[in-house]
Amino acid sequence: MTSVAVIAHKNKTLGGGLVELRRVLAERGFPDPLWYEVPKSRKAPSRARQAVADGADLLFIWGGDGTIQRCVDAVAGEAVNLAILPAGTANLLANNLGVPIDLSAAVDVGLYGDRRRLDVGVLNGERFAVMAGVGFDAIMMRDADGELKGHFGRLAYVWSGVRATHMTSRKVRIAIDGESWFKGKASCVLLGQMGTLAAGICAFPDAQPDDGLLEVGVVTAENALQWTRVLSRLVVEDAKHSPLAQMGRGRKVRITLDRPTTYELDGGARDAKKKFRASVEPGAITVCVPKKEEE
Repeated sequence: MTSVAVIAHKNKTLGGGLVELRRVLAERGFPDPLWYEVPKSRKAPSRARQAVADGADLLFIWGGDGTIQRCVDAVAGEAVNLAILPAGTANLLANNLGVPIDLSAAVDVGLYGDRRRLDVGVLNGERFAVMAGVGFDAIMMRDADGELKGHFGRLAYVWSGVRATHMTSRKVRIAIDGESWFKGKASCVLLGQMGTLAAGICAFPDAQPDDGLLEVGVVTAENALQWTRVLSRLVVEDAKHSPLAQMGRGRKVRITLDRPTTYELDGGARDAKKKFRASVEPGAITVCVPKKEEE
């Protein structure tokens, strides 16, 4: 019999809130799930590990991208299915997998949907499910965090993105699977497990989350005009046709910058670093996804 647990960021909202979530689960036959509420995303990993230790084999994660990423990092490799309840702003993993932004429908995906084994990326020892980045996108995510997203939702990314276009380029060296791949000035390095960024922009149209590979992208835009060209190309087709972008893929990636730079994991900003090591953990998580006939 399925043992259900809920990890809930209590400050995030979806539908009628956590009260409705309890009601929906009770209606589906789960009136007393293991229940863990956290005040911030960084408190979620210990609760996720506790839920698995307490016997949960289906873990509902209620929150934004930060909460989901931290839970993925905590329980990757464990025998537990992850069900996404997308209560955030960008909802990166949910949007890439087609999980509906609707409480009841998302619960049904968790209880009755298909199960899909997915790879996770690892950057400097921390796992991510969708995307990691150094430079422009990390600054955009950092500046759109917290109160700004609370007031303006997805428009916060537009405002912070405009500001981030003024970031100066860094000298960057990248090696993929031990071979030198890029050396020069760049304003952004992206690592993708899946293709779609915040605001529905597809950075890696050929990305597959279960192929054992990381997508790698470098953007060399140096000013707001050039960034506008890159972003416009992303909207109408894809960046691999842009002269200001370079794309590749591999299993292991090493990135070295000339000075410390902010980076992000699934939208969550991290302290600046100069050196980065990335790799793939194949089939590390099992995620509940809509049944194929419903997609």
